[in-house]
Amino acid sequence: MSQPSFETVAIHAGQEPDPATGAVVPPIHQVSTYKQDGVGGLRGGYEYSRSANPTRTALEQNLAALEGGARGLAFASGLAAEDCLLRTVLGPGDHVVIPDDAYGGSFRLFAQVAARWGVQFSVAHTGDPAAVRAALTDRTKVVWVETPSNPLLGITDIAASAAVAHEAGALLVVDNTFASPYLQQPLALGADVVVHSTTKYMGGHSDVVGGALVVADRELGERLAFHQNAMGAVAGPFDAWLVLRGIKTLAVRMDRHSANAARVAHMLDRHPRVTHVYYPGLDEHPGHETAAKQMRDFGGMVSFRVEGGEEAAVEVCNRARLFILGESLGGVESLIEHPGRMTHASAAGSALEVPDDLVRLSVGIESADDLLTDLTQALGG
Repeated sequence: MSQPSFETVAIHAGQEPDPATGAVVPPIHQVSTYKQDGVGGLRGGYEYSRSANPTRTALEQNLAALEGGARGLAFASGLAAEDCLLRTVLGPGDHVVIPDDAYGGSFRLFAQVAARWGVQFSVAHTGDPAAVRAALTDRTKVVWVETPSNPLLGITDIAASAAVAHEAGALLVVDNTFASPYLQQPLALGADVVVHSTTKYMGGHSDVVGGALVVADRELGERLAFHQNAMGAVAGPFDAWLVLRGIKTLAVRMDRHSANAARVAHMLDRHPRVTHVYYPGLDEHPGHETAAKQMRDFGGMVSFRVEGGEEAAVEVCNRARLFILGESLGGVESLIEHPGRMTHASAAGSALEVPDDLVRLSVGIESADDLLTDLTQALGG
């Protein structure tokens, strides 16, 4: 039998019908502890739900299958997943190369948390392998990449970055949140670890907060699982169940997100008040060819800059009606935000500071015509 398609794996991996009842959806095991078959005799490997829970196990198996990894781990948030990874693979004095365009929360974790216990970092334009190579030191243990990046939608060549990282004996970590495994599978391109905020496209409905790690190496997966249990920031059973439910429709949602975002990006590209559009699906985007090579489609995120500066950008956000003013992304509803004052405020004054006239869109799956009408009025057109 041939390898099943992504859509089939998303619906079935880790989700066999319940052996006790035949239920086709994995049950929510809302339980903290489990009856043991004698002292030290675990039934099915379960003893306490911080260590393992059947609903979380189903999600972790599904995540590993979708990313083509040896092991998946589900966390209480994307930042909890990142924190577990950093504390597993880094120690005082170790060094990380991070992107010059990255999620503000990730930057805060490096600059204000990890740095306090001796982890050093350098900022590089990860779209240029030579810039990454120049930022490496003899203590570099991790090269961290977001592609597409948040919020400027930069594209990094994953295979080229993996070669640079591995030459230096470092791990390549790819935050795959914006793309999702439907559009991009970094492990197949040479990455060692994939990070997700499952709050976003994986959950897809703005009703759950979660995170995930998927690794290519089983031994690294075991080390991460030890720290996951020791540190305890695990996904709860109901949250795991919600992410599993969202993943079932990931493929069809991402197709619609991408189609709508392409229409939005092309409209903005022609609008007289828009000075620049960041979307890898545009031919003029500097990462367009790389994105076309390593992604199935270009995703649902679009950023743009408006004439008139910061106040004009804020006004556009406030004038939008169908696009909801809010942080986060990846839900079925469209969102608009001002990164400089909202999601990326923690990067102000740093090398990751974003332009103050920037607006970021998470393009949902509503009617594209309605979305275009709303943006046109928000821009004053």
